[in-house]
Amino acid sequence: MKRKFTTLLIIIFNILCFNVNSWAQNTTNYANVKVDELSDAQIRQMIQRAESVGYNDAQLEQMAAAQGMKQEEIGKLRVRVAKIRKQGDAGGDKTVPKVMEDDSRQYADSSSRKGSFNKNNIPTPDLLESLKPKIFGSELFKNNNITFEPNLRMATPKSYVIGPDDELLVDLTGDNEASYRLKVSPDGTIRLQYVGLVSVAGLSIEQASSKIRSAMSKTYPALRSGRSNLTINLGNIRSIKVVLTGEVVKPGTYTLPSLATVFNALSSSGGPNENGSFRNIQVIRGNKVVSSIDVYDFIIGGIQKGNVRLQDQDVINIPVYKTRVEVVGETKRPGALYEVLKGETLQNVLDFAGGFNTQAYTAKIKVFQNTDKERRLTDISAAEFNTYYPKNGDKYVVEGILDRFENRVEISGAVFRPGQYELDKGLTLKGLINKADGLTEDAFLNRGYINRLNADNTPSLISFDVAKVIAGTDNDIKLQREDKITISSLFDLKDEYKVSIQGEVRTPGTFNYADNMSLEDVIQMAGGFKEGATPNRIEISRRIKNSDAMSASAKTADVFTVNVDEHLKVLGDNFVLKPFDVISVRSSEGYQVQKQVKVEGEVLYPGIYTITNKNERISDLIKRAGGLTPTAYVEGASLKRPGAEKVNPADKNAINNKEEDDKKFLGLKRAQEAGVKDTVKADVEQKLIQSDLVGIDLQRILNKPLSKMDLIVEDGDVIRVPRQLQTVKVTGEVLNPNSIVYSGNKGFKQYINGAGGFTSNALRGGAYIKYANGSVEAAKKFLFFNNFPKVKPGAEILVPKRAQRERLTAQSWIGIGTALASLAAIVVSLLK
Repeated sequence: MKRKFTTLLIIIFNILCFNVNSWAQNTTNYANVKVDELSDAQIRQMIQRAESVGYNDAQLEQMAAAQGMKQEEIGKLRVRVAKIRKQGDAGGDKTVPKVMEDDSRQYADSSSRKGSFNKNNIPTPDLLESLKPKIFGSELFKNNNITFEPNLRMATPKSYVIGPDDELLVDLTGDNEASYRLKVSPDGTIRLQYVGLVSVAGLSIEQASSKIRSAMSKTYPALRSGRSNLTINLGNIRSIKVVLTGEVVKPGTYTLPSLATVFNALSSSGGPNENGSFRNIQVIRGNKVVSSIDVYDFIIGGIQKGNVRLQDQDVINIPVYKTRVEVVGETKRPGALYEVLKGETLQNVLDFAGGFNTQAYTAKIKVFQNTDKERRLTDISAAEFNTYYPKNGDKYVVEGILDRFENRVEISGAVFRPGQYELDKGLTLKGLINKADGLTEDAFLNRGYINRLNADNTPSLISFDVAKVIAGTDNDIKLQREDKITISSLFDLKDEYKVSIQGEVRTPGTFNYADNMSLEDVIQMAGGFKEGATPNRIEISRRIKNSDAMSASAKTADVFTVNVDEHLKVLGDNFVLKPFDVISVRSSEGYQVQKQVKVEGEVLYPGIYTITNKNERISDLIKRAGGLTPTAYVEGASLKRPGAEKVNPADKNAINNKEEDDKKFLGLKRAQEAGVKDTVKADVEQKLIQSDLVGIDLQRILNKPLSKMDLIVEDGDVIRVPRQLQTVKVTGEVLNPNSIVYSGNKGFKQYINGAGGFTSNALRGGAYIKYANGSVEAAKKFLFFNNFPKVKPGAEILVPKRAQRERLTAQSWIGIGTALASLAAIVVSLLK
């Protein structure tokens, strides 16, 4: 029992050790990362990886510390990240790329397999994975989309060596017809009918065909004369066993088809591991190296040099690499480790990396090297690329070109071809203007200026006389790199000249001013006169430039009156406009647009009626509508007056009442801000403010036409005569707001009781009635009693809400007590 328990503990201990070792293998130590040696592309990739999982820059630094990066390197990383982000904000082309959804999903899947673990044992993403360079060629044998499976349906190669378990297809045609499917026996022979045993093991297909033909010629003489033909092919091929050893991802013995090549075996085993060589893979047969494979030949050139067909018991050995270097920066394949053979130069390494990209600084390459004691930085010029021999551990950094121009100047403004130009040797200001095809006609010739960078990159400004430089009377100015010349236009230095026209024209508005522009031109641009326009009193108002600022009666504008006939010809002298003139076209004194009102409800002929004269009244409209019907409720008749500007916005005689509505609305808002809580809901408030109903007494109007109550109708009025109304609506602070059947015997309080009575928050003294005709009447107070208004059919009773009052706090009570005590002390002192 004790022995079993000891065995169980050993098994558990081994399992724990295996898990710890697995976790350690999946965790990368970034303690040796040098931020100064990282390229901008690697930093951007780190930011991208952090953003894909929702991390900000502070969390990125925390993850870097958790994954082993030193604190001083984290500080450098912070500076680099800020610099990259600033470049992105400046609108450069090196902004942080956006993370695609598929990439982030793929990264999320990979992050669940790699990285460290937090306190909750949840794997955290390896944000610094991009800092770990990839081995060039490692993806070749790990990509599932690339397979090296042998083609088993191809013609049998003549060099194929036959072995036990191979199946041979022997076809005899001609004078003799026969077909045989023969399997090679373990001792390497086949048995042919009428011929006997033939040994074929170890022979190629070509050699076996010759031997079988010779053996069958004794039985089939027609083979010698050529009257019969013999063909031999492979049927089912055998399997072979190949051993992969050395620095292999999955070393071991593999069973492969006998047509398999070295690449088939490497693909099955995962290829070389992190320490394996990609440049010197050896095929050993009979204790001799029969082939050496350089995978780079296939990756770079597509050449399968040395990819021989394997034989049974072949050994593929992958030795440890000898020299491996890293290339980062502005190359076409950056951020990778490349294996270098003896005799290869830095130029070969650059070729492996795909060469420089379009943004690379090609004059020099920085090399970080490892010496016996410390590190060393070396600059290699372009002339030394073919003579410098890489050393193991070298890191080549290809930097980007500077974002600046060595020979650029720029001209803008009043030239025919503004833009950027090459700074030729000895180029002057006049020469650049000529390059830009000269000055435009509107150029301001008195002054131009040059923005120039000083030696310390501080800006300076140089002004010049454009006309004199062009004429040669002033010294020409020799240009320098990054000079920016600006020549202004006359239109840039003054207000844009406009004239405007308003009133009775078809398209009033503002138009660009032109020299010699006449009044007729502007009227034509505005589409001509409207039908109701009068052309004989057109006013033009003009700005005053020299007004006496100290005079109380100083003129503010000059006004001219011009007469124009219907054919747009000025009667009298021609009138020429000036900039900023305002033209006003009046309407004809006798011109009137039809105005209409609407009569609806209980009249004999409801509908829309046109106002026939200016003093037409409500009683006149009722008579024109045929009078009231027997079911008309006269007391509930209402007049809705939205205003002519709402019914006909184009009416020139309409009076805008928007200002009055705004005043009412602002008054209500001030009351609410002062602490007065409104009676009902906000939508009821807004309806009351915007109510267009005018309270009228139609019965008195019909009894006494032309009285004060008989209002003159206006455009857009709606006169509505309802049927006999039978309900009263109760809303606001009552327990059950509803509509109650009208009864002449009920008073105000009875309708309130019919709605459940007042709530505890009701302001009883503020209750009011809104009648069907639009008039409103509030409750009146006499001494301590509320005198409520009379209720009529169709009325609406509204009960407001009492304003909320703040309760007195303890400090308030103390303050009141103190004030009362002080007042009592003053009274006592006065009485003494």
